[in-house]
This record gives sequence, structure tokens and C-alpha cells, in this order.
Amino acid sequence: MFNRRFFLHKGAFALAGTTTIPTFLVRSVLAQAAPLPKHRLVVVFQRGAADGLNIVVPYREKNYYSLRPSIAIPQDQVIDLDGFFGLHPSLAAFKPLYDQGHLAIVHAAGSPDVTRSHFDAQDYMESGTPGIKNTDDGWLNRALQAEDLRIREAHSAFRAVALGPDVPRTLSGKIPAIALSNVNNFQVGGRGPAPTPAASAFEAMYGTSGDHILHATGEETFDAVKMLRSANPAQYSPATGANYPGSEFGNKMKQIAQLLKANLGVEAAFTDVTGWDTHQNQGSVNGQLANRLSDFSNSIAAFWRDMGDDAANITLVTMSEFGRTAQENGTGGTDHGHANAMFVLGANVKGGKVHGRWPGLAHEQLNEGRDLALTTDYRQVLGELVTRTLGANNLEAVFPGARLTPNRFLRIA
Repeated sequence: MFNRRFFLHKGAFALAGTTTIPTFLVRSVLAQAAPLPKHRLVVVFQRGAADGLNIVVPYREKNYYSLRPSIAIPQDQVIDLDGFFGLHPSLAAFKPLYDQGHLAIVHAAGSPDVTRSHFDAQDYMESGTPGIKNTDDGWLNRALQAEDLRIREAHSAFRAVALGPDVPRTLSGKIPAIALSNVNNFQVGGRGPAPTPAASAFEAMYGTSGDHILHATGEETFDAVKMLRSANPAQYSPATGANYPGSEFGNKMKQIAQLLKANLGVEAAFTDVTGWDTHQNQGSVNGQLANRLSDFSNSIAAFWRDMGDDAANITLVTMSEFGRTAQENGTGGTDHGHANAMFVLGANVKGGKVHGRWPGLAHEQLNEGRDLALTTDYRQVLGELVTRTLGANNLEAVFPGARLTPNRFLRIA
């Protein structure tokens, strides 16, 4: 049965996994009715706890090589950044962005909560309230709410979008968000000669709903969506030189570019990438982590190239629930750790620098004698970004209890 529950997930508008014919993209009346956002924020979550020490390598840190005799990145293969830190060689696609000043790195960053549970750590990071389990909404949804308190204006129904089957915790909340598993499987239009049951049910619900996400559109929206049938997203051609990997993550980043370039009014976009839980056979220059990093960096670099001039108003940030142990384990991998590395990409980012205070890898400097210690709360990074991009100045509303103030920002953006 197709009803409101089919389309509404946790207070959000979710269209995922439908089997209708693709008819999407290009500007809709819905987007035309609202002013296009001046700045867009893209959030990428690396699920599984990425190994920040082999991603952004402290290759001049003497203890790095003694802690990781078989998985450390050799000095002569590290992509040097500043004489102390360097990138894993599989992140070669990031080096030009760093050199151009578009890519900034924050090391020893993460959640102050000490849990080593994937589930809890991800939940805390996405809710923006580390250690508190009963938070109902996500930090990015609250940032959009805070923006509305400052600037009251109409917004597109595509304001907040997640590439995935469900609306993530990060975007859950009062502001409606769309979850799309694939833009090629999205269609609205149940009045054709052979409408699908899903399309017919959705159109009936859309036309009568009083929900904020659906209001004040009516017939015009459906007429506009039907006009988009000539713009099959399967025919989308990325900009010259934007070579997306043929992976799931590469396809997600390409679809985010499609949505942003279609001027649909997207203001916040979220996606995730899995495969970072490297307990065994992590590898060094080659192997499991190297393959994941190649896909990760090439997908993001292709996205940046694809956006072209539109990249001037885009900021992208990456995060993972926690890092991994400083010392390798007995199976050639690393176990659940603490602090990690974040990437921030944008035209207005103060890139070409590794931000944050480095805590060191001597035994007495490690968290609990085993992990990279945290020196930058990830909320400091996100708080600065939502202030600069979304204008969400009420940081207590976005990150309650974090006590964020501009003087604690790292001056990344």
C-alpha cells in the first residue's frame, strides 16, 4: 500500500528505491519560487572509523614508525604537505586542491566522547551532542532551523538532501529533508496514460498535504516536474576532466553535483562512504585502506572539478566517528581509537594548511596510552562552517552544551 508513511520518514520526505521511470532534474517551479542559496554545505561521513594516522601521515613524528612497523607509510612515498605531515599516496588527487588553497586539514579532531562503539559514536557525531543518547534531531537540521530564525524566507523542498535510502540522523528534525537512493529512480507524475501506483499515491498526497515541505506548490509543481521528462539524469555529462570512479561513492558524489548544478535550491547535502573498519590486513601504500582512499579522493576531486564556477559557493567537510589505535595490532590492522583527521574543501576555505594542535605520539601523549589524543572538538569545525555558510549564528541551538564561540574557531573558512 502506498500512503503518507511510504513517503514520509522520521518527519522527512523520503523517496528511495522507487521503480518508476527516471524523470528529474533541471530547475522546477518549486526552486524558482524560492531564492537560490548563496552557499551550499556538503557533508561526507566516513562510516567505520577511518585511520587518520595513515591518511594524513605525521611522517616526521619519530614514534609513528615504531608504532606501525608493517603498515606505516614510508617517508619516501608520503606526499609531503608541510615538512611534517603528508598525505597517503592514494590521496594524490587531493594534493592539487591543497596546493591551490582550497583544501584544509584538521588533525587530532573528533568527538570528545570516549566510546569505541561504532553505533554510539556515529549517533553522537550526527546528533551533535556527544554522550547524550536522547537527542531527537541532527546538528545539520538544527543549523537550518537556526538559519530560519535569522532569515525568514521561502525555501525549496530540495533544501536538504541525502544520497541514500533513508534520511540520516544528521538531517533528521523539523526541517524536511529528501532521501534519494538514486536520482535515476525518482519520478513524480501520476496523471499519464499509465501512472504507477507510487506516483499516483504521491501526487494525491502532495496535492492535499498541509506539510511545510509540500505546501504552496500544487498543480504548478506537477506541471513543472512533467516538463523535466526530457532531462533524463542518466544522460548527465560531467564537466570535462571530472572523472568519477565507477564506485557507489563516486556515483553519489556525481549525483550531488547533478542536484546542485540543477539549481533546485539545495542548501545542505549529505552522503556517506563505508569500508573504513580496518581491523585486519589494513595495508600500507597498497591494500585495503589504500583502495578506499583512492576512491574517496578521486570521487571528491571529480566532484570539485565537475562543479566548475559553481564551486565558488560550496563547502565540503568530511568526518568519521573516531580514529584508530596508534599501534598496529597483531593481524596487520588497527583497532578502534579516538582522534582523527577531517578535510574541509571550499573556494573560501583557508586551505594549504594542516590546522589544529598536534598532540604527539609518545606513550604519555596518547589517549589512554593507545590512541591519538583529541585537541580539536569536531563541533568547533562544524560550528565555524555552519556560521560561515548557512549563517547559523545561534551555535548553542545547533550544538547545545558545546559552548562554542567564534574565538574558538580555527579560522578555516
